Amino acid sequence: MMLTEQTPVPEAALPLEPFKAHLRLGTGFGEASLQDEVLISFLRAAVASIEARTGKVLISRQFDLNLHQWQDPVAQPLPLVPVTTIGSVVMIDADAVEQTLAPDQYRLIADSQKPQLCASGGVLPTVATGGAVRISMTAGMGAGWGALPADLGQAVLMLAAHYYQYRDDTGLSGGCMPFGVTSLIERYRVVRLSLGRMQ
Repeated sequence: MMLTEQTPVPEAALPLEPFKAHLRLGTGFGEASLQDEVLISFLRAAVASIEARTGKVLISRQFDLNLHQWQDPVAQPLPLVPVTTIGSVVMIDADAVEQTLAPDQYRLIADSQKPQLCASGGVLPTVATGGAVRISMTAGMGAGWGALPADLGQAVLMLAAHYYQYRDDTGLSGGCMPFGVTSLIERYRVVRLSLGRMQ
C-alpha cells in the first residue's frame, strides 16, 4: 500500500495573520513580511504533526492510494479521515494498462473513524496478478481554516509557535509535543484495538 498526497495544503488556507497575532509580532513595519516564508513552514509542520497524531486530515486536498490487492474485496478500508469524495478507481493490469471503473460500481462509506470503499453490489473487481489499483480521493475537514473546529485550529497555532520559539534548539526529541497541544487534540485521536487492548 502506498498513500501519496497529490496536492499540498494551499498557502492561502494557512492562518498566517492569526499566527502572527498569536506570536505577537509587530505590524506596520516595512519588513513585516520578511518572516512569512519561515512562519508558513512552521504552520505546515504543525499541520502535518497534528494530522499524524490525530489521524485526521485538516485541510482538504487530493490523495492517491495505490494497492496491489484489496484488503477486503467487499469493503476496502481507507487510511484517511475524513474522506469526502472518491474521484476515481483505476484498475491497472500487469502491462500497466489502466481501466477506470464506472462510478456505479463502488460507493464511499464516509465513516468518521473508518471510511471504506465498498462494492455497489457483490465484490470489488479482482486486481490482476502483477497489477494494482489506484484510488483517487479528497480528504479533509474543510477547504479553509475557518472550517476547522476551534480546538484543532488553536492546537496548530500553539504547536507552530512552539516550533518557532525553539527553532534553534536541536536537543528536543522527535516526539516532543507541548501538553497544551496534546490535551486539545486528545478527543480527535483514533482509538485502535489490539489484542483486546485500546491504544
